[in-house]
Parts: sequence; structure tokens; C-alpha cells
Amino acid sequence: MPSSTVTKPELMPGGTDSRFRSFIHNFLAFSARVDQCRSGFGEQLGISGIAYTTLISIAHLQDEEGVGVSRIAEHLHLSGAFVTIEVSKLVKADLVRKRTNKTDRRRVLLTVTPKGRKLLDGLVTVQAPINDALFDCLSAAEFEQLSSIMARLVPCGDQAISLMTFMTKKSADADPARSSEAVAPTRAARKSVRKA
Repeated sequence: MPSSTVTKPELMPGGTDSRFRSFIHNFLAFSARVDQCRSGFGEQLGISGIAYTTLISIAHLQDEEGVGVSRIAEHLHLSGAFVTIEVSKLVKADLVRKRTNKTDRRRVLLTVTPKGRKLLDGLVTVQAPINDALFDCLSAAEFEQLSSIMARLVPCGDQAISLMTFMTKKSADADPARSSEAVAPTRAARKSVRKA
């Protein structure tokens, strides 16, 4: 029988990780469907899924003056550099306007253009029923509970990634031979790509 994939008692009802494994697989399956819907929304607007998410976040968070890149990055749990790249694409597509912040000229303020607003308004007839369907099985109380849990899980995810980075680096440092074996195929692959 495979070793348990968790040790935290709260994640092991009955003393096994069966429920945890089932939860993870269901979580991944649902996440894939949410991502597919997001990509579909973006497709309707002629942009990528992440560009759609960036655009609608700007629309919801901007005030009369606009919203900064850092606020969007914080809201989406993404790096400022990544959001800047996506914003540049939206600006080029004339969906977002970017202008200098008058109080801090090192920063910019973002607003959705009339073209972008028109596209988002037109998407609602498709977007609303699909979003309703995604969470159709939840009661109001269950949605509130799930929303709260998801907000708490994001920092846990960051913690897990930091731990993985630390532990895998420590493992590689302890076994130089294994580390070099892992690098070798990559170098060979690079050579074959250059030859092609």
C-alpha cells in the first residue's frame, strides 16, 4: 500500500489519506473547469483567459482616477511584472488606458476604455449564466463559507511552494550527482534544439 501523502491529523479522517486524495483530485478537476470557462470568456473578447481576468479586475477595482498595477497584482495574487505584461497587451488592444499617476509620477493608473467596457457589458449575457452554473450546487451559506476558505488557502499555497523550493534545493545540494544528472538532459536538449 502506498505511503500516506499527508501527516496532518485534520487531513486524515479515519487515519488514512483517502479523503485528502479524493479532495485534491476533485479540486484539480473543478479548477480545470473554471480555467476553461475563463478561457472561453477571453475568447469571446478576442483575448486570452488571463487577459480577460486582468481586464475585468481593472473594471471592478478602478475608481474615477483609475487603479494601479500593484493593486491589480495583489487582487489576483500575481507578480507586478506579470500584470504589467498583460496590461501592455490590453493597452495595445485599446481595451485599457494607462496614464501617469499625478501624485506619484513613477506609477501609472489604469482604466478600462469605452471599447473595453462595451465588450465586458456584452459578455454578461454569457458570463452570468455560466458563473451561476459553476456554483449551482451551493447554498448562500455554503458560498460564504467556501469564499472564506479559498481566501485562507491562497497563503497556504504560497507557504507550500516556498517549502517545496527549499526542500528540493536542499535535496539537490545534498546529492550533487543527482543534480548533474538532472541538468545533463537539459543541456543535450538545448544542443539538439540549436541543431534543428
